[in-house]
Amino acid sequence: MSKSSQRSPFGWSNRGGQVTVIEAPVARSHRRRAIISFWVTLGVVGLLAATVASYYLHPILGALLGVVLGAVLGAVVFALIAAWPVLRVFWHWLPEIVLGLAVVYGWTTLMQSTPLWGSLLIVALVVGVPAAIKPIRLRVMAWVWCLIVRHRLRLCFAAFIATNRHGSLPLILPAKPTPAGERVWVWLRPGLSLRDLEQDGQVQKLAVACWANEVRVMRANRKYAALIRLDITRREPLAHTIVSPLPDYVPTDIPANAPTSPGMPPVGLDLPDVPDQPATASTDAPRQRKPRNNTTNTTSPNGFDPSDYA
Repeated sequence: MSKSSQRSPFGWSNRGGQVTVIEAPVARSHRRRAIISFWVTLGVVGLLAATVASYYLHPILGALLGVVLGAVLGAVVFALIAAWPVLRVFWHWLPEIVLGLAVVYGWTTLMQSTPLWGSLLIVALVVGVPAAIKPIRLRVMAWVWCLIVRHRLRLCFAAFIATNRHGSLPLILPAKPTPAGERVWVWLRPGLSLRDLEQDGQVQKLAVACWANEVRVMRANRKYAALIRLDITRREPLAHTIVSPLPDYVPTDIPANAPTSPGMPPVGLDLPDVPDQPATASTDAPRQRKPRNNTTNTTSPNGFDPSDYA
């Protein structure tokens, strides 16, 4: 494999020392779509705006105004479509960007409002307390794994999921931690469905890419088939030993003559104390049926004879 075709661990291609954030085919495709959208917007909006403006202004002025409005809106649409690959990269790194800005501006504000020793003390408390307290540390690490999983899924989708010719990869939505791992929402693009992820071992590839034990894929909304949910399992919370707090609520100083519920079994009963006697059948004779009196007709008109049930 040549050096120019190698791919960096972050999903960027390295060609001659240059880092390519957006692939060339994706950029050309979006540029072509942006040009087409510009001309369509210019024609439609310009014609409608010129028609409405000509009713209030001179036809020539109305036509010029329609062309200007169509060109402005077409330029906005062109910019949004052409910049969508870059906007998608910003969306993928949005939590890290926000966190970095918060750290930089927070440190700057802290240095301007407090002395150096005070700033260092506050930073030590902010960093040291979560690192020392285990529940807080585990919660912070759970959110860190959510950030890692979003990038791992994006690289996995780009690596083995078949996309259309426009390079429309799935859009990775926010993620949140769960007791077993992470839960991520994904918006599928045209050309990809939930069944494509469930077949051919794609789910196992997702688990390998996310460094997890198992990945389960399911629909997240009954209305939209494109919105799916990925449950990433990296630990088994039900397999852990959990100490029940119920014994702490049982009092230890129960008197011997304390009243008990009638439904409670006897306390201190042992199996050897129960006599081993087989149950005997009842000696009561079965109830004899009264003979039917044929001399007296007690049958009701509808055929019911009370002596049959005596």
